[in-house]
Amino acid sequence: MSTSASLPATAPAAGPATGPAGVPKNVRWVLLGVMLAMLLAMLDNMVVGTAMPTIVGDLGGLEHMSWVVTAYTLVTAVTTPIWGKFGDLYGRKPLYLASIAVFIVGSALCGAAQSMTGLIAFRALQGVGAGGIGAGAFTLIAALVPPRERGKYQGMTASVMAIGTIGGPLLGGFITGHWDWRWAFYVNLPLGLLALVWLWLMLDVPARRINAKIDWAGIALLTISIGAVVLAATWAGTTYMWGSWQILALGAVAVIGLALFVRTEKRADEPLLPPSVFTNHRNYPLAVAMILAAGVVMFGTGLYLPLFQQTVQGASATNSGLLMLPMMIPVVIVSTLAGKVMSATGKYKIFPILGTAFLTVGLALLATMDTGTSRLLTALYMVLVGIGLGFTLQMAGTVAQNSVAMRDMGAAMSSVNLFRTLGGSLGIAAFGSLFTRAVQSHLPGVGPATGPAAVSKLPAGAKDAYLTAVTDGTHQIFLIGAVLCALAFVAALRVIEVPLQKAGPPPITDKARNAPAPTTG
Repeated sequence: MSTSASLPATAPAAGPATGPAGVPKNVRWVLLGVMLAMLLAMLDNMVVGTAMPTIVGDLGGLEHMSWVVTAYTLVTAVTTPIWGKFGDLYGRKPLYLASIAVFIVGSALCGAAQSMTGLIAFRALQGVGAGGIGAGAFTLIAALVPPRERGKYQGMTASVMAIGTIGGPLLGGFITGHWDWRWAFYVNLPLGLLALVWLWLMLDVPARRINAKIDWAGIALLTISIGAVVLAATWAGTTYMWGSWQILALGAVAVIGLALFVRTEKRADEPLLPPSVFTNHRNYPLAVAMILAAGVVMFGTGLYLPLFQQTVQGASATNSGLLMLPMMIPVVIVSTLAGKVMSATGKYKIFPILGTAFLTVGLALLATMDTGTSRLLTALYMVLVGIGLGFTLQMAGTVAQNSVAMRDMGAAMSSVNLFRTLGGSLGIAAFGSLFTRAVQSHLPGVGPATGPAAVSKLPAGAKDAYLTAVTDGTHQIFLIGAVLCALAFVAALRVIEVPLQKAGPPPITDKARNAPAPTTG
């Protein structure tokens, strides 16, 4: 454990790790390769989701369709903290390149799949690679750029998020409409190879390779716990009822596994997720709380806003990704501006406070929508949510990065990515159950699967009742989202602003003092 482990939670840890002594001259070119890899992982799920009807028509196996997404999501979540920790131990560059290579191989095999069973297995392999890409990207940014300078590059990550959210459905629709569905996977190959070669040539990250005993018990327990949470979130309210023995059993497995994991980590020589990450500085758990809330909002609005716009407001589903433009454009603009201000001043606390406030107000206004709400008014509410996400997502990550030692940066940032994913999964599961219940309370026997095309064919009375039901369901979803963001606002107020350093080496822990000299990693 770090020598700072005994510091009180209310005081800043002495010299939290800050990153490299200076910014590499070619850092923008290096980060371009990192962002390209991130874009691959973000685009993939959305492209595949759009192509799924065509895939099922070709391969069959409709009853197993959900596992094409579940396998990818489950394995991504499970492997994210493992990739992060191994990057801390054995070098971030080789682990990041390995994750891209695994993703490329998985994509090629998915494109060549001849059965639904094979596709599910290859999607799981893809998920292994995606876990490493998600775990490594923000850790590499922290390793390459000092805290004070990171804000200058926030626009790049925000742009990747926007392109992935908007471009995924558009690209998926184009591929399925003009090419074979297999190109939904093959399109990853040239982009992935470009990112792999680019980073192999240009990425140079000093790292300590540490000879340590791998925390296999922690890996096993965390894998079981995360698997149980993701499966419960995926199945609850759809395959099984929330109160069914299957969901309750998964919940029990998750709770027991987590308790055993915490106990194991306290005793491990080299824990998968060091407890000191949460206890050395209160900012890290506060940042996690904000990121969880933002993850719920991002996934929830991304799913139910287009549904409301298409079903109630009659928007076209052809270019569904464009419906998110009023929300995603502000994310890019606000993230970029806030990052520049942060780099110029070294101050950042005000941004998550503003972000969670905007999110709370925006979601509360979305909760007021009814069948008469115009698309323009909805777009204005979405702009407020986009501003909130722009202030919150990147800055909460900055708070987390500035709260831990560089020695544990991989484990810490992979955990942040994990919590964002779990927040989205749990949010979608809970929202789906609420939405279905709201619809069925108005129209027993009718579920949210009734799409816009089917709604247009309903008799006038039934159509009005269904639109009212959809409105009621989205009202509940956005209201709960507003409450979560209000809690995140309280967390943002409690953040201790630790001055961002322009440069400086990370602190040396007891274990690091005895580690081999730095080598290129």
